[in-house]
Amino acid sequence: MQAKLIKGATVVNEGTSTIQDVLIENGRITRIGQGLQPTGNCLEINAEGLHLLPGVIDDQVHFREPGLTHKEDLETGSRSAVAGGVTAVFEMPNTKPNTDTADRVADKLARAHHRMWCDHAFYVGATSSNAESLKELERIPGTAGVKIFMGASTGDLLVADDGALARVLASGKRRVAIHAEDEFRMNERADLRVSGDPSSHPVWRDDESAILATRRILRLAREAKRRIHILHITTPAEFELIAQHKDIATCEVTPQHLTLAGEEAYPRLGTYAQMNPPIRSGAHRDGLWHWLAQGVPDVVGSDHAPHTIEEKSKTYPDTPSGMPGVQTLLPLLLDHMHHGRLSMQRLIDLTSAGAQRIFGLVGKGRIAAGYDADFTVVDLKKRWTVTEDWLQSRCGWSPFTGMELTGKPIGTIIRGHRVMWEDTLADSAIGEPVRFEATEF
Repeated sequence: MQAKLIKGATVVNEGTSTIQDVLIENGRITRIGQGLQPTGNCLEINAEGLHLLPGVIDDQVHFREPGLTHKEDLETGSRSAVAGGVTAVFEMPNTKPNTDTADRVADKLARAHHRMWCDHAFYVGATSSNAESLKELERIPGTAGVKIFMGASTGDLLVADDGALARVLASGKRRVAIHAEDEFRMNERADLRVSGDPSSHPVWRDDESAILATRRILRLAREAKRRIHILHITTPAEFELIAQHKDIATCEVTPQHLTLAGEEAYPRLGTYAQMNPPIRSGAHRDGLWHWLAQGVPDVVGSDHAPHTIEEKSKTYPDTPSGMPGVQTLLPLLLDHMHHGRLSMQRLIDLTSAGAQRIFGLVGKGRIAAGYDADFTVVDLKKRWTVTEDWLQSRCGWSPFTGMELTGKPIGTIIRGHRVMWEDTLADSAIGEPVRFEATEF
């Protein structure tokens, strides 16, 4: 593999931000410093005026393969990821069939090899029938761990009652990812959905549906002495609760919930704003920012969950929940940073260092000698508008189309391969499985 020298970038890492050069050899960082000179057959990349961030890691995407590839697949979803500056993704198990056995994990890894543009790992879906085998499944190389759906899923992947949840938590040692909405409360409230009115979605799936499930899983996790990672938090009350349990619980927030407010989103976007857990009020959004400032969210994940325009154009509630987001994850955060809502160091913690810390990644999450040469190159001053022709997802739409942003990903470098530069992708995909301490050692 050809050596590369990134020249003149503002390298942001470990609490520092300085203009430096970075030498890459055999896919890894070998030297960081000023005035480095290329030797031999070394490709020099001019990054003057640009910021070099540790490669962005998205801990929650749904790329729909196998079985739902009319919406997205591993190739198109990962192409969308690298177009937005994302270097690695953790993909969810609610495909057809579900990713809930060793053979199905192996199938996904085989489908992904050098067909996905970014590095990747796959969650194993917890079910009532595979609970006792999860301790073996979670140790398969290329797995991000176990995912539990307490609500908002169907069939075997729905693990709703305390008894089944306790069996899942008792099997294995890795941190378990949780979708925390209470299925029983949502079933009781289903008649609150108003036909043709997606703004009734957060009325049906109310705050208490989320808070009740979060409270239950925290209690069960403590009883089982099992670490958990609660996904896509939407209520300030949940963050307040999780803050009291940080010894066992980490958590995620999405750019959608930090950006959209129901009062504006549902009238403008209709069912295109429909996701689970729901987009809530502006007061909720402001509350999420309060707790982000308190340091409680550990990561930002996109919950990229695309559906076709035809599916989204049906009448609520006969419409699927979910929206694309992996390509706009970093651009939205850069714009929020531009407007003073978070610092560069907080952004890096939420997009790379946090995932490394929570999931025990090997060789990723830092710009340091010996680590994988994974970088997201950004222009903090670039003003631009999200347009449909920029989008790479098969679904072809975004709730943020037409939004003017400041700050844009200019390049995506993965293990030394420049897979995206100035909106142009490389000639071929080079994605490999992410390595985890739990499965390596």
